Amino acid sequence: MPQGPELLIVLFVIILLFGGAKLPKLARSLGRAQTEFKQGLSEGTATRTDDTDPAPSA
Repeated sequence: MPQGPELLIVLFVIILLFGGAKLPKLARSLGRAQTEFKQGLSEGTATRTDDTDPAPSA
């Protein structure tokens, strides 16, 4: 994890690459992607537990 001066350099490079105006859009997109990823994981876990239920006897 970057500390002190390294963190400032990383932030400076990010601002140079994306520009100050685009940073809020970028952060919003990353937040939405993270939310969708978490939802997908929870849906996959729910489906997986449903699939592991024993088959009914015929």
